[in-house]
Amino acid sequence: MNWTLEVVVVPVSDVDRAKEFYAQRLGFVLDHDTDLGGVGRIVQLTPPGSGCSIVLGRGVVPEMPPGSLKGVQLVVPDLERARAELVERGVEVSEIQVMGQNPRPVPHPLDNVGFVFFRDPDGNEWSVQQISERG
Repeated sequence: MNWTLEVVVVPVSDVDRAKEFYAQRLGFVLDHDTDLGGVGRIVQLTPPGSGCSIVLGRGVVPEMPPGSLKGVQLVVPDLERARAELVERGVEVSEIQVMGQNPRPVPHPLDNVGFVFFRDPDGNEWSVQQISERG
């Protein structure tokens, strides 16, 4: 049995502001923006190269107030390049942090242990980890 993670719900207070942040600042691909007939709206976006999307919506999951999502992690093959791209797009992102000791420091010393962190406009917290090869 294969299990795939397909969607992560991101609770936001302003769908248009969040859509702009994820699409324009982070470069996520807009999959669809759907009006639910006056009861709500769902915007689905996918990070480039990812098999998992995010869904933005006000009141999509009432128990999740805007800004309550913590610990969602993206993985990139080149953390320095990803951080530079985020900075260029106007995202407030942390400096690169090394967390722990790399069990295999080749081909790159940041693999598995290099991270940066950022928040969306509502305070939802994301991390980005470098993994250039899976072994």
